[in-house]
Amino acid sequence: MSSIVDPVMLREALIEADQSGYRLELANGLGIWEVQPSKRHVSKAKKIEQSIKPLPDSESGCGCISYQDLYIQFADGSLRRPDIAIFCREPEEEDQAVTLVPEAVVEVVSRGSEIKDLELNPPFFLSHGVKDVVVADPYTGLVFHHRADGIRQLKSPVEIKLECGCSLTA
Repeated sequence: MSSIVDPVMLREALIEADQSGYRLELANGLGIWEVQPSKRHVSKAKKIEQSIKPLPDSESGCGCISYQDLYIQFADGSLRRPDIAIFCREPEEEDQAVTLVPEAVVEVVSRGSEIKDLELNPPFFLSHGVKDVVVADPYTGLVFHHRADGIRQLKSPVEIKLECGCSLTA
């Protein structure tokens, strides 16, 4: 079943949600609400983002450009805000959701959002062409690295080499 969402109404709902202290995403037609992240969450995401860099031996030419909390609109109309999105080139959009699919996504587990972060997000992003999905749990110290060929469970801190030619430490 498909539904048509008025883009103006959706933008207003997203702005209102932010102003009320909530994050709103639309995944496969399902609205997902999340409370704004805690200091622990924000600190972990910031630390991971600061570690993103091109691999020294990579010839991919990836710019390893990252954004936190950037709205991304996927081909099916889903509108998601990964904690960190990594692109090889700068997305073109400035004032609306980005339509360029990220090469990699990093999610930091939040209290109350464990199911979304650990179970729903990885298959969603992989099914939409994201090559690497990293989920870091600051409460357990576990890091899950998802790719199309499987999942690796790691212990933080760990350096992860991404398919795009970037690396990060989670």
